[in-house]
Amino acid sequence: MNFSRFSLGLMRLNDWGFTTSQLIRFIEQNLDLGITTMDHADIYGSYTCEENFGKAMAGRHSLRSKMQIVSKCGIKLVSVNRPLHTIHAYDTSKKHILQSAENSLKYLQTDYLDLLLIHRPDPLMNADEIAEAFRQLKADGKVLHFGVSNFSTSQFDLLQSRLDFPLVTNQIEVSVMKLDSMYDGVLEQCQQYRIKPMAWSPMAGGNLFHSSEARAIRLRKALDNIGKATGGYGMDQIAMAWLLQHPSGIVPVIGSGNIDRIKKAVESEKIRLTGDQWFSILEASTGVEVP
Repeated sequence: MNFSRFSLGLMRLNDWGFTTSQLIRFIEQNLDLGITTMDHADIYGSYTCEENFGKAMAGRHSLRSKMQIVSKCGIKLVSVNRPLHTIHAYDTSKKHILQSAENSLKYLQTDYLDLLLIHRPDPLMNADEIAEAFRQLKADGKVLHFGVSNFSTSQFDLLQSRLDFPLVTNQIEVSVMKLDSMYDGVLEQCQQYRIKPMAWSPMAGGNLFHSSEARAIRLRKALDNIGKATGGYGMDQIAMAWLLQHPSGIVPVIGSGNIDRIKKAVESEKIRLTGDQWFSILEASTGVEVP
């Protein structure tokens, strides 16, 4: 699986208010910036974002060949678009995975997905059953690669133990304000298996810039100081560079419909923090020196 350095997150596609022609132009702009990995999930937009993306992409095979389409399944939302769902729950049965993949292919108007992820760990997860679904989708050429999202190391290893091909990512929440994966073994596991983690909410859902909690205030000060010291970069760019510098090769998922913000994010790849700068950001986040 070849990821671009950044991924475009389409969770809020419906909120951006694009016309079809504007969405096509936006996709083209991202491709021009080197962002070729498109991150979807069946549930986004209450099961409508994939369909809206697919309508824009209809017949545009030249664009499809330039991108990697990612989708996720396993969450069941109560939605008017899924009238049989009576409770917010997880379903990682073979039947649900196969049907979800078929739906994504139909709505996205594509013959294959580059990557399919199990969206959340399911307390009733049957690893053998998931593996059967993955093998069938792979054999049928409908999904090229598989991975997980929000999995612990043990959950990842359990599913991997049932497969004769590698899971290629674990999409997790990680940012300067969300450090769990740096201490629970998830990022080390990605290095161990030489897979690239994908990072959702790399800007902490905006809390980094708007929260009045002490942690966010400390971080804004540290990021602003380092931004000035490195040539006038913005706090968001320094926070992104901090993620990019991790040796696991984190792929940030940028969930913005603002092309200027995306350009700024891409520019952050040019920034190289010193070790002292990197650890000063870590210290600002935790509020204490490293042991």
